[in-house]
Amino acid sequence: MTETPESTPAPQPDPLSEAVAAGYRFDGPALELGGLMLDAETLGDARIRIPLAMLNRHGLVAGATGTGKTKTLQLLAEQLSAQGVPVFAADIKGDLSGLGVAGEPSEKLSARTASVGQEWTATAFPTELYAIGGQGTGVPVRVTMSAFGPTLLAKVLDLNETQESSLGLVFYYCDSHGLPLLDLADLRAVLQYLTGDAAGKAELKSIGGLSPQTAGVILRELVAFEAQGAGVFFGEPEFDTQDFLRTTEDGRGIISLLELPNLQDRPALFSTFLMWLLADLFHDLPEEGDLDKPKLVFFFDEAHLLFHDASDAFLDQVAQTVRLIRSKGVGVFFVTQSPTDVPDDVLAQLGSRVQHQLRAHTPNDAKALKATVNTYPTSGYDDLAQVLTSLGIGEAVVTVMNERGAPTPVAWTRLRAPESLMDAAPAEQMAAAVAASSLTPKYAEAIDRESARELLAKKLEEGARKAAEDARVKEMAREQKNERVTTASRKKAEKEQDSMVETVVKSTAFKDFMRTAAREIARGMFKSGRR
Repeated sequence: MTETPESTPAPQPDPLSEAVAAGYRFDGPALELGGLMLDAETLGDARIRIPLAMLNRHGLVAGATGTGKTKTLQLLAEQLSAQGVPVFAADIKGDLSGLGVAGEPSEKLSARTASVGQEWTATAFPTELYAIGGQGTGVPVRVTMSAFGPTLLAKVLDLNETQESSLGLVFYYCDSHGLPLLDLADLRAVLQYLTGDAAGKAELKSIGGLSPQTAGVILRELVAFEAQGAGVFFGEPEFDTQDFLRTTEDGRGIISLLELPNLQDRPALFSTFLMWLLADLFHDLPEEGDLDKPKLVFFFDEAHLLFHDASDAFLDQVAQTVRLIRSKGVGVFFVTQSPTDVPDDVLAQLGSRVQHQLRAHTPNDAKALKATVNTYPTSGYDDLAQVLTSLGIGEAVVTVMNERGAPTPVAWTRLRAPESLMDAAPAEQMAAAVAASSLTPKYAEAIDRESARELLAKKLEEGARKAAEDARVKEMAREQKNERVTTASRKKAEKEQDSMVETVVKSTAFKDFMRTAAREIARGMFKSGRR
């Protein structure tokens, strides 16, 4: 009797792959992130994506240094531009400028793109280069001191809450007295006037709640801040953030890159300047509700600098801006090393998460890793912490918000490769792009119009002129008084002298003397002697 060979059982579908594939299947347009990794070597068929319409629900790109965060940012910016969405990003290390240059193929790149099923084509994307205050290669970006405001400035100057509220009173004083604050010199002039001039000290008392000592502390911090070269960031023409919302004639979104040189010298200033840009967008843009795609996606690199040692009032302002700017059609992605760098109130609003490798070399690292795992929804991985520490370069653990607003399954992802140059653009090409920009004539030349400094100088000059005039009037009055006294004394003396002469002349002795003298004179004239 012949035995029938046993049939080979069909492979059982992987529950994780099925769940991930279903969770990332969207109806509308989406950004392609990469492919699902079943283990450290094997890729599955599931594609990991982010719905375009949900990018205004914000996001986080996190991971240790050198794990690929910048390339992830570059990948997202490219696809957003291709979908007609403008992008803003702070170019911390200078290598994002390569977005404007087509990428360079290589065997290593081809192997990676093939592994994730990517049809890679070298592509240059439309970019606009900016530089704060013109320091660097880019169209100058400036802000007036009034627009920057006391809350953000207090964060930059590292003021405490009392000093921050006092700074707010100084801004209020300038607004109510018609003193435009355009640059650091204006604010310094106001503080010097309020603390050094007699009239200013009197006005300082009228403000209420601002002590001379606190005003002096703010002035000293401001002078030190200006000595660091920060004065170039403030002034006119003030940048119009609407210029970030531009597209090309063929419908691609323009990628705006803000160069941040020497970040280590003024980290708080740079991060707070980015916060001003975001707050200004929130102030100017109309309510839009839910859109098919965002009007702008804003990448906030080195986000931990923004929140370091920040006051409660500042953190509240950031959280409110992030929460409400979604309805203006703007998405915000924070880029930092660890999710714990971002306050809970802000982190809770970030719908998309791209988490690169985390390291657990120290007790603090281990604590941060545990906190990161706790921020993820339930995953299909037995040990998510183990996955996070074993990720390779260009790999990430991803979860996003689906089209219904629910979180997608946590997915270990090998990310696609950018199609633009993964390095800084050549310096001569960057300089030529800035020179050819339509925005250069608009912002290149700084403007110095009449502001608080000049108005206070006129006021002090007028006060000095009036004081000199008053002193001259007093001197003239004193001289006239002295002259009247001298004239009266002279007249009195002359009158007294006349009276004395008259008395003598009318006296009998004087008359006898005069008769005798007359006879003697007559005898002398006629040579007659005495009888």
